Amino acid sequence: MRYAVLNQSERGTFQVWRGVLAGASASLVGIGLARFAYTPLLPAIIGAHWFPASTAAYLGAANLGGYLAGALAGGPLARHARAATVLRAMMVIATIAFVACAVPVSFLWFFVWRFLSGISGGALMVLAAPTIIAHVAPSRRGFASGAIFTGIGLGIAASGTIVPLLLRQGLTQTWIGLAVVSLVLTVVAWNGWPSQDAPAPARAGEHAHAKASAPPALRALFAEYALNAVGLVPHMIFLVDFVARGLGKGVDAGAEYWVLYGLGAIAGPLLSGHLADRAGFGPALRVAYLLQLAAVAIPAVSSNAALLIVSSVLVGAFTPGIVPLVLGRVNELLAHHPAAQKGAWSTATTGFAVLQALAAYGLSFLFSKSGGDYRMLFAIGSAALGVALAIDLFAALRSK
Repeated sequence: MRYAVLNQSERGTFQVWRGVLAGASASLVGIGLARFAYTPLLPAIIGAHWFPASTAAYLGAANLGGYLAGALAGGPLARHARAATVLRAMMVIATIAFVACAVPVSFLWFFVWRFLSGISGGALMVLAAPTIIAHVAPSRRGFASGAIFTGIGLGIAASGTIVPLLLRQGLTQTWIGLAVVSLVLTVVAWNGWPSQDAPAPARAGEHAHAKASAPPALRALFAEYALNAVGLVPHMIFLVDFVARGLGKGVDAGAEYWVLYGLGAIAGPLLSGHLADRAGFGPALRVAYLLQLAAVAIPAVSSNAALLIVSSVLVGAFTPGIVPLVLGRVNELLAHHPAAQKGAWSTATTGFAVLQALAAYGLSFLFSKSGGDYRMLFAIGSAALGVALAIDLFAALRSK
């Protein structure tokens, strides 16, 4: 009997970690590759005359727009079908989108598939982690969610290492190579999703009640997470260009800093999840806001190479590393209302997506109007993180 119980426990643990592997595969495909792999592909697309520079930039925006649509649609889709079914479908769509982008049929063709890949990424972000975390013991949820979002960091690292290697074989071959990787990960994840959804999706009336009765700390968390998105944008978009042109170090040096950013992104979710398991999600979030504030501010005040390395690694770490902290905090705040957790996480993800897109366009506009003032961009990013930290501290004091 004792052996049977132990064996059942071991099987349960195995199933949970299969789920974590499935979640990591989903975040790698939907966010890591579908979004971040486009950054090093953009110059190649322009250079191969697939699309002019002005048009190619809109194709990057198509993915962000799709991501927002996917974040909004993820919850309703999961209420009409099992989460596992939706997750499998989204990974298949992302894989097909890579294949479709291997041939520049037309701008509309490319835009539609980039938009669809964004939808898959948004839906995977909203559904994958909550579906898995619901089956993980509370004491291990920080590390488990960190492991799931490591896929984003792997995608960022791949964008600076593997994609340039694939590009040596040709642009079409690179898209096909990404499709093959996506297909393999889809197969790996296919049977890793839980056989039952837990907790069950809320009915419309329950969801509305949960939303209306959201505690002030949760509403504060939504604002903080959205502001965190603003703080990440300067490094995500301008870091390489700042080093290459702003500091006059050249494209190769800029690429080296992006690799450091990617290495930080691989370790970030695991480290932040481990910190949350030790200190709690609330305190871990405050540490994250403070470290990001300092890291984003460094390029605004210094050109020292050692400090810029620290800045690149830290911001890279928290680009995906902030996600498991916010997800865990959402679940903490709604511990007594598990049916509302997925809806709240969807709201947080949507706010993040909206502010990230607005910040990307807004900072690009300010950059052009200021004559290329990089330091202003990093100052704005650090200010947004400062406001996020202030909101969190105020909410914590108010709840006492």
